[in-house]
Amino acid sequence: MSTAKGIVSLLLLTLTTLFWGVPLILLTLLKVITPGHRQKQWILKGLCSVALNWVGANLWWMRRWLKPEVSITTPASLSPQQWWLVISNHRSWTDIFILFMALHRRIPMPRFFLKQQLIWIPIVGLAFWALEFPFMRRFSREQIAQNPKLASVDRAATERICRQARNAPIAIFNFVEGTRFTVAKREMQHSPFQHLLKPKAGGVSQVLSLLGDKLDGILDVTISYQNPSPTFWGFLCGKEAPITLEARQLAIPQWMNEANYHEEQQHKERFHAWINSLWHEKDALLAKRTDHD
Repeated sequence: MSTAKGIVSLLLLTLTTLFWGVPLILLTLLKVITPGHRQKQWILKGLCSVALNWVGANLWWMRRWLKPEVSITTPASLSPQQWWLVISNHRSWTDIFILFMALHRRIPMPRFFLKQQLIWIPIVGLAFWALEFPFMRRFSREQIAQNPKLASVDRAATERICRQARNAPIAIFNFVEGTRFTVAKREMQHSPFQHLLKPKAGGVSQVLSLLGDKLDGILDVTISYQNPSPTFWGFLCGKEAPITLEARQLAIPQWMNEANYHEEQQHKERFHAWINSLWHEKDALLAKRTDHD
């Protein structure tokens, strides 16, 4: 029965994607051929509306068909007219829809930092590109050592999204670990955390230094699963164990707006200390959740 439910869920997800894919493709083509920047911005607003409706349609059937057991705690003062940086741990593709359940239409249209490979997903990849999501190449240290210019590629993508974000409210989402957590990955990178991978500070620091004066705050999100190995397929089959999402609002220290992460070693060290402290708190919260479960 759970497999049949997963197949129906996959069909519903496909149908909503195909339905909203039609106006998405039409608006994307219009955006490509439209010459003026102001006109492109109006089309981008239309694309955001399409994306929000796609999210809303999927949340509608997920809540009624899958009936996930999700506990959500968020600040009461959220608004779609504010600027936010949302940082979170990452366990499964399910995280994205749990974040949507908690924050959909309570904050502006989200922009996720994405791996470059995701642009090839049919329709969804086109949406990511049309909505101007920042794509990250994430070169290895060996590649950067061979070609130092590669170090600036991801920074340039972050700078573009931050420049655009100054024109209208935005929520920039960043899974700070850079990939989904597994025990094998934790051991491979010798992470000092029990339930987390090492946080990647560069993207977060760059957003804060470029956009910090505009942001209303940081939303620090912790997602925990009772299932030690959660999967998106398990979620679609309706057999995912209880999920908890807790979001807290963090103020942005003034020093984050006044320094350059990539050029000032002192600021880099200070920022690493700040985000590692945050990650220790998150790890302790996840440990508490695990013990409670």
